[in-house]
Amino acid sequence: MSALALPRHSLVLAKRNLIGVTRNPEALLDVTFQPVIFLALFTYIFGGALAGGSQQDYLQFLLPGVLAQMVAFASVSIGVNLNTDIEKGVFDRFRSLPISRAAPLVGAVFADIVRYVLMCAVTIGFGYAIGFRAETSPLEVLAAAGIVIAFALCLSWASVFIGTIARTPGAVQGIVLLTMFPLTFGTSTFVPTSTMPDWLQTFTDVNPLTHLIGVLRALMLGDPMGNHLLWTLVSMAVLLVVFVPLALRSYGRRA
Repeated sequence: MSALALPRHSLVLAKRNLIGVTRNPEALLDVTFQPVIFLALFTYIFGGALAGGSQQDYLQFLLPGVLAQMVAFASVSIGVNLNTDIEKGVFDRFRSLPISRAAPLVGAVFADIVRYVLMCAVTIGFGYAIGFRAETSPLEVLAAAGIVIAFALCLSWASVFIGTIARTPGAVQGIVLLTMFPLTFGTSTFVPTSTMPDWLQTFTDVNPLTHLIGVLRALMLGDPMGNHLLWTLVSMAVLLVVFVPLALRSYGRRA
């Protein structure tokens, strides 16, 4: 099998997944309506209290954090879908085809790029509609979206791994959400970490999403970058090194 077989087969299977999304558009609710709900909810209900009365200032602070939070919640979908395909025997059919063994998993991750691009567009677009304004150049905002998508694809491998080991799609959803809730709320998404207890700050300081949010605020609001970009890249590398082999190994045992 040629070196180009894996990317070629993966792209074909990614197209298959995207065709499924077009026939089941409600699968995009988590990357379309959910960002809108979170932005509106926290800006207009909690924003005045959390920002000392200025909802506009709070929206500026909030939006980069919501982008990072949506990455975590949107990662649930790929694990659930993979588990469903495995349970239905779809992956048994893939094993009988002359394709790379890793192609079904890589193809599923490739297909998720479209979902994350849509998520970024909806989140930033709705943010602008209700008053958010980036304080940097369009290229820096585009770079922020690129970092979000890249981090999302790395994080999705954790969900892929869970999707290959859990017994049911419901179990996948429960496990991934249970993992993502402390990661998403134990960050600087909604309030500065300096307002948290010391023991919680210890967790937020090593939370990969905290550093991702720091990168986004630097690129979109002009905040100091510090070491956020370095730790974000390290986190992405760790996610790939740990979860890609685990996902491929567990898929080979189960599918």
